[in-house]
Amino acid sequence: MQGRQTKDISKNMKTSYPQPNNCTASGCGQGASSPSSPTKGGMKGVPGPSGPPPFVGGPVGGTGAWAVDAACSGNPGPMEYQCVDLQTGERVFHFGPMHGTNNIGEFLAIVHALALLERRGVTDKAIYSDSYNAILWVRKKQCKTKLKRNATTEPLYQIIARAEQWLRTHTVTTPIIKWETKLWGEIPADFGNKK
Repeated sequence: MQGRQTKDISKNMKTSYPQPNNCTASGCGQGASSPSSPTKGGMKGVPGPSGPPPFVGGPVGGTGAWAVDAACSGNPGPMEYQCVDLQTGERVFHFGPMHGTNNIGEFLAIVHALALLERRGVTDKAIYSDSYNAILWVRKKQCKTKLKRNATTEPLYQIIARAEQWLRTHTVTTPIIKWETKLWGEIPADFGNKK
């Protein structure tokens, strides 16, 4: 399965990063996950890539945001990531598992969401991630992983290279916002694998 996913992503990255063959206009991956909604309350907003916070009072709801998250069994180990629409609770896309690390998955999830929004012509959404490192890597347009490059990790490194290339050749205007887990609870895209 891993080889097929890598081949499918590589083949379709010419138009956006990554766009697996099983994607449709309504999303990618295995359909809807269980609905979830962000915690509401009197929390202050978190600045996006530049400028003032796009919201006050907690995470953006309505039609305005997607949340991404990754999971990895071990470090490194089988890694997967997904994106959830905060309005509907539905899974937008899912990728994996593939041998990697959690930080790589978080980085790729953000870039995948950015590329999918651009491909669909959507300009009014924000992306939430609970990974400070991944947000920083996206802003710097480079995945700063220390994962050893070898035959096992080479397919993932090819995807990382395409993601970095996508970032270098596209202007990112979508706000990428740090999900404040301590204030709002687990990000809705969480896989629920924590012990």
